[in-house]
Amino acid sequence: MNLDDLTFDAAGLIPAVVQDFFTRDVLTVAYMNRESLAITLAEGRTCFWSRSRQELWRKGETSGNVQYVVSVRADCDGDALVVEVVKDGPACHLGTDSCFTKQLFKDESVQRFTLDALYALLCERNERRPEGSYTTYLFAEGTEKILKKVGEEATEVIIAAMKGDEGETVYEIADLCYHVLVLMAASGIGLDEVRAELADRHVVDRKEKQVAMRSELV
Repeated sequence: MNLDDLTFDAAGLIPAVVQDFFTRDVLTVAYMNRESLAITLAEGRTCFWSRSRQELWRKGETSGNVQYVVSVRADCDGDALVVEVVKDGPACHLGTDSCFTKQLFKDESVQRFTLDALYALLCERNERRPEGSYTTYLFAEGTEKILKKVGEEATEVIIAAMKGDEGETVYEIADLCYHVLVLMAASGIGLDEVRAELADRHVVDRKEKQVAMRSELV
């Protein structure tokens, strides 16, 4: 598919839903014309058409909050786009990660678990320190206590795995993940930093990686 296959409206625009590549959250909905879309594809960062200013708008040009493009997909009719990005800073001009912060409805019986939501909750616990919370207890005891718990939970994972008990292994891995996230929150290490490190390792040339692994084994 190319630009000629897309359907722009009477004003020469096409809506672009911008989505965080990692969290899958919708960050904003903006508009592109043919020129701004071509710039987006050529430069690998979002460029929109500002309907209010009637000019090209390179996201982050003044704010520094650049959005690096991972993929651009069109819908079945070719008249709307989804742009997956890795963001460098807030997406909204109000300073929030997403422009969609005003909730109209939510079914509380349906919950979506994410590591990002859990990490955010742990950071909130660290800041507010509510009484009676086990997480608060860990933060209050400090890094030494948290490290001890990480070590204990890692041992529990090994024991469960050696027993061949899948259910128990999953349970202990969940405990380990929780305590590692507590350690990250206490140390000021964000999930994006870990994702970036894993991504850097993943994209290493396979041959170079094999050579490095062999040298480590020697």
